[in-house]
Amino acid sequence: MGIFSKITALFCGSLIIAVGIDFFLVPFQILDGGIIGLALIINYLFGVKVGLTIILLSSPIFFYTWLNFRDFFYNSVLGMLVSSFFIDILYPYHFYFSYYIRLTPLESSIIGGSLVGIGIGIMLRKEISIGGADMLARIISSFVNINVGVLIMIIDAFVVSIGGMIFSVNIFILSIIAVLAVGITTGLLTLKIKKLI
Repeated sequence: MGIFSKITALFCGSLIIAVGIDFFLVPFQILDGGIIGLALIINYLFGVKVGLTIILLSSPIFFYTWLNFRDFFYNSVLGMLVSSFFIDILYPYHFYFSYYIRLTPLESSIIGGSLVGIGIGIMLRKEISIGGADMLARIISSFVNINVGVLIMIIDAFVVSIGGMIFSVNIFILSIIAVLAVGITTGLLTLKIKKLI
């Protein structure tokens, strides 16, 4: 695998993820699952930068993974750092995007979730992950006999449910749609790719 194609996938995938989050999910306070979803909840409540929060929330998970799953750590840390960087760089521009591009919340949840899924899929095709729920699910699965994919769904559902309770039922429904869009587009892009976890 060429290093250039891997770097290209890293930056393109991270940029697409950031666009999906900042320009489509953030304007309507729609959530994603996992660590990104928790970072969005904290941003909506306290205004803390999303990318920075992702890094802070992911740090204990990455530390544990570095100690116990070294290969997965190396395939994930750059994905997390670069995508977090792009999310924070593009964040201020969501005001301008929302001003010129008028979308309904439903359209935004579908498009935003799809873009996040495309970005993740592009990176996974080059064996790059953004960590987060994937890594947490792998850690949990090493202690309990539950499939990693099932654990990821449980984590995502838990995060979105918390957001729904804090914000509204409408946000909960839109976030479920966004998470489904992420899952579908990621799945389509990685159909022939072996799972990293």
